Amino acid sequence: MIIMKLWRTLLAATVASAFLSVGAGRASGQDEDATPKPAARGIPAIPDPNADQNPDADQTSDALQADTRPLTGIQTPTLGSRNFRHSFWIPGFELASTIQSDSPLNPQVPGWSANNYFLGTLGLLETWRHSQLSINYSGGGFFSTDNSLGGGNFHQLGLLQTFDWGRWKVSLLDQFSYLPETLFGFGGVTNLQVPGDGSSMSPSLPGLGNNIAPTQNIFGSTGPRYSNAFAIQTAYAITMRASITMAGSYGLLHFVNSGNLDTDNAIGNVGFNYELTRRDTVGILYRFTAYHYSGSPQAFGDQLVNVAYGRKITGRLAMDVAGGPEFVNSRIPLSTQPNRVLWSGAANLTYGVPQGGATLSFFHGVSGGSGILIGSNADQLTLGGNRRMGRLWNVLGSFGYAHNRNLAATNLLNIQQNFNSWFVTAGLSRPLGPTTDLTFGYTARIQASTGATCPSGVCGANFTQHVISAGFQWNTRPFTIR
Repeated sequence: MIIMKLWRTLLAATVASAFLSVGAGRASGQDEDATPKPAARGIPAIPDPNADQNPDADQTSDALQADTRPLTGIQTPTLGSRNFRHSFWIPGFELASTIQSDSPLNPQVPGWSANNYFLGTLGLLETWRHSQLSINYSGGGFFSTDNSLGGGNFHQLGLLQTFDWGRWKVSLLDQFSYLPETLFGFGGVTNLQVPGDGSSMSPSLPGLGNNIAPTQNIFGSTGPRYSNAFAIQTAYAITMRASITMAGSYGLLHFVNSGNLDTDNAIGNVGFNYELTRRDTVGILYRFTAYHYSGSPQAFGDQLVNVAYGRKITGRLAMDVAGGPEFVNSRIPLSTQPNRVLWSGAANLTYGVPQGGATLSFFHGVSGGSGILIGSNADQLTLGGNRRMGRLWNVLGSFGYAHNRNLAATNLLNIQQNFNSWFVTAGLSRPLGPTTDLTFGYTARIQASTGATCPSGVCGANFTQHVISAGFQWNTRPFTIR
């Protein structure tokens, strides 16, 4: 009897313990559910690229993924890419206004005018096991008190489709814009100059490198213009350290108004890359570019051979430099030199610090002429940076300089034409919420030219223009597709 009583007591205690354990688990679940949790298919937490990181430490799965763009390819290097494990889309809109002094289209008529822009933005990311599609789009309309501009619409699109099959990596890229003026310094500190919302959650942009897309760095080209560059790039890993890169692209710069030169360029690129260390890569590349001009019998064939070096530290540093000889052949001989030997060079640098970052881009070599010149020997330098001040404010700034001198005479006197273009921007931004930003800025645009003439009578004008800008941007949180 005593044994039976002990057995019954032990069984009752066990059942009670189990009941209390289940009840405690349910209570704990209720406490956790008191704070709403993201859906199981939601977007994973995204790290802050400006957060303090040890540059010598290995990156975790939650940090930025290492940039795998080939050194001798046609894209600029990045600090890395975010590890998005789901597909999503982000809609938004932007309002921007600029008040500007003397219009470069009417240099003889001083005065101030206002431009107002309203646009929608969209970012889309689709991920599969071995591929990824990124789309960034901005589009809308504008109206201006400057009669030479009036009003109209504008659009920008960046598309990047990547495939990763082990040794093989293939990318399809497209970079399109339809703008009322040159892209060089367009929009100041606002987000008008890039497709999409430009936020940290935006999908990757194509990032076509120096002079792959048709250049637009002379302010004198007038009126709305279409610019597009479509490219295919393939990289094949020969060994763990060595790889080859092959790429081809076709670009165009076409104008709506007369008085400008429509330009087309076709590019073929092949390169060899060798990783010295996990961070350092060297390479050699060959590139051929053909330039053609609507309504002109002149055309150029440009060949360059560059030696390149690149260094990458994920989240901190991405840089590449390249340089070498460049050989230019013209369909119609330039004076007594149908073939010319020049020097080309390019450099890209992105540097991240805990509270900001900086970028630099440099290019020297033959370009299409920006709609003004039939071929150009060009230099272009752009700098940009931002620094967080306090908890809310962010200081922004950028600088751009371009020098263009013609390869072929565009007038009967065979006068050498030179264009110097500058822009300087400075501004402040602050968030009004997790998905809302406000920006204020100032931009100066300067053009100086020598011996310059053109059909429109505008591109040779020297001017300084002051632009005051303000922008308001809002986008939703990401909507998960799957």
